[in-house]
Amino acid sequence: MAELATIARPYAEALFRVAKDGRASTPLNAWSELVTEMAQVAAHPDVQALAHNPKMSDQMVADTLLAAVKSPMNAEAKNFVNMLVENGRVTLLPEIGAQFLALKNAEEGAADAAITSAFELSTTQVADLLATLEKRFGRKLNPSVAVDSTLIGGVRVVVGDEVLDTSVRAKLQKMHTALTA
Repeated sequence: MAELATIARPYAEALFRVAKDGRASTPLNAWSELVTEMAQVAAHPDVQALAHNPKMSDQMVADTLLAAVKSPMNAEAKNFVNMLVENGRVTLLPEIGAQFLALKNAEEGAADAAITSAFELSTTQVADLLATLEKRFGRKLNPSVAVDSTLIGGVRVVVGDEVLDTSVRAKLQKMHTALTA
């Protein structure tokens, strides 16, 4: 969906500039959490249907969206939502949220790391793994940990477009490929 990304980029950049300029009143991390929550609310099928309903006024759509967000909303965020509704761009909020997070990570020299493990990891194991991964990737990582028992053992880490797969399933697939070649 390159088209959505292209349309969402200016909105994400503008919102990021507003968030950076207003750091004294609302920290960038709080903005990030707010934008993520707004993106999750806007991605809900009922909200998508509401946004496309021609019988709903812009004010009703904006009020419903703002009411669904549980985090405290500052005036800039409310204005942003109202502007998206007026321009018929509410459905872009999930992509705007993703691009906002990418801009935040770039500003902080960080990246998101999706860690998938075959078994539940303790907080100590995650911290140790994170320290090793941060050395390997050369930047601070924001982890999200998931469990996938089909990996059989080991972990699979995705940072941006880089994948580090040390799972047993991946090793078995490599062996299968080598034996059938």
